[in-house]
Amino acid sequence: MAKILITEDEDSLRMFVARALRLDGHETHEAGDGAEGLEKLGEADFDLLLSDIRMPVMDGIELAHQAAARHPSLKILLMTGYAEQRERADDLATKIIDVVQKPFALPDIRRAVAQALANAPQAA
Repeated sequence: MAKILITEDEDSLRMFVARALRLDGHETHEAGDGAEGLEKLGEADFDLLLSDIRMPVMDGIELAHQAAARHPSLKILLMTGYAEQRERADDLATKIIDVVQKPFALPDIRRAVAQALANAPQAA
């Protein structure tokens, strides 16, 4: 299946999502903030970056911009619980696949990831 990097500062949510995606056969790696996520992206090839938008150190929007610039074929899926954060991601429309609204149920995130992996990355 896919190799997925989950970047989320809330430990319990990050572990919940990782466990759910492993049930679908994916290999998951985790980072607690955008800076750590960017570092991990440089260490290995990933099929998907699943990142929270609102995080300390480097937020998900900055992470998505840098990840898209350094890894143009990487699929990016963002998640947020804040409507204004979703609006901030509008300038990423050509770089990300979607923004998943929190809170979400287990089937919701699994479906969003499956759809993201099935979609070809949009051209920048």
